[in-house]
Amino acid sequence: MTVRELILKAKEARKKSYSPYSNFKVGAAVLMKTGKVYTGCNIENASYGATNCAERTAIFSAISDEMSKIDTLALIGSETEFTYPCGICRQVISEFADEETKIIIAKNENEYIEKKLEDIIPGTFTKDDLNK
Repeated sequence: MTVRELILKAKEARKKSYSPYSNFKVGAAVLMKTGKVYTGCNIENASYGATNCAERTAIFSAISDEMSKIDTLALIGSETEFTYPCGICRQVISEFADEETKIIIAKNENEYIEKKLEDIIPGTFTKDDLNK
C-alpha cells in the first residue's frame, strides 16, 4: 500500500468523525506489519475525558483483531496545518510501533511529512522500562 493510499483511507475515516464539541474532524489509517489496514476517527463525548482520538480508535481496532505491530500510521486533521498526534496517542503508538514504523502526518494526499517514532516521542516509556 502506498502512502497516498493510506492517507486517502485516513481522509475517508475523517468523514465519520463524531466531533460536535470541537468541530475538528480527524481520521487515521494504520497499516499493520501483516498488511492489514484499520481506520479510525475521533469520537468526542460531553465528558471530555471519554473522548477518543482517531489514532487510538484505529490502533485499538487492530489490536482487538489480534494485530500487534504497526508498519505505518497516517493521520489527517486540518487541511491547512499538520495535525500531530496528542501525547496520549504518541504513548499508545509507542506500545505497538518499532524503530521502522512510519508516521505520516498529512494535510491531504499530496502534502504530508513522514516521521519516525523517535521524532515525535523521544525517550519513550515502554513495558521494557517496567522490568528494569
